[in-house]
Amino acid sequence: MTNTEKVWQYLDKTQIFYVTTVDGDQPKCRPFSFKMMANGKIYFGVGTFKDCYRQLESNPKIEIVASDGSGFLRYYGKAAFDDDPALFQKACAEADYIPKMYNEKTGHKLRMFYIGEATAELRNLAGIRESMTM
Repeated sequence: MTNTEKVWQYLDKTQIFYVTTVDGDQPKCRPFSFKMMANGKIYFGVGTFKDCYRQLESNPKIEIVASDGSGFLRYYGKAAFDDDPALFQKACAEADYIPKMYNEKTGHKLRMFYIGEATAELRNLAGIRESMTM
């Protein structure tokens, strides 16, 4: 199993995960649930009208944290945007709410990104159980 597959399985098991960005000198954290696997990478989506997007454009450092109840995952690096139209089509096919939110009528656009220069840590309260570069 690849490191990406390990992270994918963990995120899939937890369903909700928390994304942290930086706004100036202040961390900002919010829940996410959408993710998809494509081209051997885990992709996430963010609306271009959201603060999260503006923060990632200004400072691409990002960290995701998820917990399965017995431990947690820290997945961090730099957001790398990918504007391949096929990614948006795949996202629409995987999550029926996406085309309802992001379309010409609403004027909202979705940008897909993955975490580049990434490290993933599977941890428990005592420390790191496994560290992976991706």
